[in-house]
Amino acid sequence: MITIFFFFFIIITPSTSSDTLTTTRILTTNQTLFSQNQTFILGFFRASNTNYYLGIWYNNIIPQTIVWVANRDNPIDNSKGYLKMGHNTGNFLLLNSSGNPAWSSNQTNAKNPILKLLDTGNLVLQDSSDKTDENSNYLWQSFDYPTDALLPGMKMGWNLDTRTDKYLTSWKVTGEDPSSGDYTMKIDYHGLPEGFIRRNQTIIYRTGPWNGVRFSGVPNMKDDTNDLKYNFTYDDHAVWFSFSLTNPSLLSRIVLNSDGEYQRYMWIQGRWNKFSYAPAHECDYYRECGSYGVCDSNASPVCSCMHGFSPENREAWNLRDGSDGCARNTGLDCPNDRFLHLQNMKLPETTRVFVNKSMRLDECEGLCKRNCSCTAYANIDIRDGGSGCVMWIGQLVDMIVFPTNGQDLYVRLAAADIESSSSNKNHTVVQGVGITLSVLVLVLGLVALCYIRKKRQQRSRGLMNEVVSSSGRNMDDLELPLFDFDTLTMATNNFSQDNKLGEGGFGSVYKGTLIEGQEIAVKRLSEDSGQGIEEFKNEVKLIAKLQHRNLVRLLGCCIEKDEKMLVYEYMENRSLDSILFDKSRRALLDWERRFNIIYGIARGLLYLHQDSRFRIIHRDLKTSNILLDNDMNPKISDFGMARIFEKDQTQAKTLRIVGTYGYMSPEYAMDGNFSIKSDVFSFGVMALEIITGKKNKEFYSDNDELNLLGNVWRHWQEGTALTLIDPSIGNSYTESEVVKCIHIGLLCVQERAEDRPTISSVVLMLSSEAPSMPKPKNPGFSVRQNHPNTRLFSSTQDESWSVNQVSTTIFDPR
Repeated sequence: MITIFFFFFIIITPSTSSDTLTTTRILTTNQTLFSQNQTFILGFFRASNTNYYLGIWYNNIIPQTIVWVANRDNPIDNSKGYLKMGHNTGNFLLLNSSGNPAWSSNQTNAKNPILKLLDTGNLVLQDSSDKTDENSNYLWQSFDYPTDALLPGMKMGWNLDTRTDKYLTSWKVTGEDPSSGDYTMKIDYHGLPEGFIRRNQTIIYRTGPWNGVRFSGVPNMKDDTNDLKYNFTYDDHAVWFSFSLTNPSLLSRIVLNSDGEYQRYMWIQGRWNKFSYAPAHECDYYRECGSYGVCDSNASPVCSCMHGFSPENREAWNLRDGSDGCARNTGLDCPNDRFLHLQNMKLPETTRVFVNKSMRLDECEGLCKRNCSCTAYANIDIRDGGSGCVMWIGQLVDMIVFPTNGQDLYVRLAAADIESSSSNKNHTVVQGVGITLSVLVLVLGLVALCYIRKKRQQRSRGLMNEVVSSSGRNMDDLELPLFDFDTLTMATNNFSQDNKLGEGGFGSVYKGTLIEGQEIAVKRLSEDSGQGIEEFKNEVKLIAKLQHRNLVRLLGCCIEKDEKMLVYEYMENRSLDSILFDKSRRALLDWERRFNIIYGIARGLLYLHQDSRFRIIHRDLKTSNILLDNDMNPKISDFGMARIFEKDQTQAKTLRIVGTYGYMSPEYAMDGNFSIKSDVFSFGVMALEIITGKKNKEFYSDNDELNLLGNVWRHWQEGTALTLIDPSIGNSYTESEVVKCIHIGLLCVQERAEDRPTISSVVLMLSSEAPSMPKPKNPGFSVRQNHPNTRLFSSTQDESWSVNQVSTTIFDPR
């Protein structure tokens, strides 16, 4: 959210509520203009760099929310600036204390000009004799020069007659520095128009083209209320995107923040509610799966090749890097090629396409088939059965498949590949009939055994449905396999001590191998563990259907013979802490692996906080709950303490504080307040531990006052942060990348939750080569354990115990 926080200073003197500035009046830094209904204010504000800016903000909204800045890249350095009418120029000038212009309305033909602030937030220059508020009569308007915000009625796009472009540019630092930032959001009018977010010249995100209802790449884009409407104009004269409100009492704005995130807010019940944003998930990032690759955020891995294509770089693809895309299995043979019908798609990039608004779909197909350079076609408008023709010439890039609300896309394939697809389907049908008959005979022969097993499963499913009933679902919704007790007993060699991986207040974890050879990890809950039962319920409710490359996958469960067990995929390298803090093994983690682990944890956390069906707060993130697969890819585990937030919920409070000392945020540990920023704090601690190879709750510096966070903070202020790098990394690191990660870690562990970045910002900072980042402030819990402020957490127990004495990692984590 673009806001000016408490450290911004503004002086407003009692003044008239006039909405107009005339040639006989000036506006000084301690004066303001109010729109007629006092919805908006024009005045001066001071940013964190102490400079003065002329801007427009909402009246009576706290925190102060700036929507337009006149002199964003040319601030006034003291309070002596003022706004006035220029002599015989017909335009208004913003002058500094030396009388030099810092900004001008650039209008020279007004005879009797006045400057007026409208209730739309539009600052307009018009002739005083003109009493209308029609756009055609404005000599100049701020709506033609957007900064970072789009207001109702404001247009973003191109005037093709004058070749002028209206677009959003982020602040340099959200809430601190309003100068032009690195990110822009523009409408590209070439081909079939669509929106792009760029960081400098690099494309970060693409909306997809407008299809008459929504942008192709934004399936959930809709009128969230009956009071809001999206508008898109596309003709020979202009390409405009805007939105409007039919209820004048509502306030809404679209913002491009300094992290490159496009956000839409509504002011409801005294606060700004974020209704939509982008990029919202992994597949939103431009060309995530390369040419001809299709991205699916609900799949793991997210990238796949459509029928008739295979990975261009198989080795990278196996490592879940799909950026090289896919290649055809069979060369094209025009005009004998045919078309593969794909549904619910985000259309490929459309800046270089053929467009005909009047063609029918069958005419479009015929034209594409005759043109051997055509690789795909689709309708332009999906309303009323579809209309118009868009044809792609060349490679197809940046495609996503959605569960619903996507578009139909027809991709050119060799006829042999289309026939093989149909043949496979027919073969599957014939094969299915034979299998069905065989199975029927087998079922008749085993009906007695099935009856007995069914009775046992019904008892288990009944208890399981009772466990998940609080989530409003049943076992059929969860699609979670039920394992037999005997199966798990055999897999773990009767829960042998030799197979035990770890133990805690919930019970024990065992390695197992199923009959088919699949390795698993089995969490067996203790019969007398009340907390274990709560963990069991939580894990079933939260992660039964969550799939992400950086989350440990829950394979099933068992409720039988008074036993409650959870079955997970097995992680070959076990937990992060078992390697990171082991002197004999930590050298396995060179800098590249450590950075990938930090980045992978952030991506998993982004999925939990933003991209999954629920907003999930983990509450017990720590290195022992990060498991590593055979390729050292990190996976977040142990959701026993996690909580679900509603879509618009930002925080919650509990009297039962759970978590592990050294990783808990101050507001959670002291007051029981937890939020997504609590997880961000834990992530920051882990990032600094991964860089230094030191435990936050064990490490203290020579002066016996600072823990790891405090020591990193001291070295950061002294400019010696690189001396903290774990020596076992050797020379495998890049200094700038390490410094960036330390910087990000310190931002995440700041004492005040509101100062910490969101995990989406963290992911963007990690993925950017030279991100713009604010200066970190004091970290939380940077003093020794016996400091009065942290005496609550003094303990003589084994350091592996968490605060509530139930989550342990005596062996290896589950």
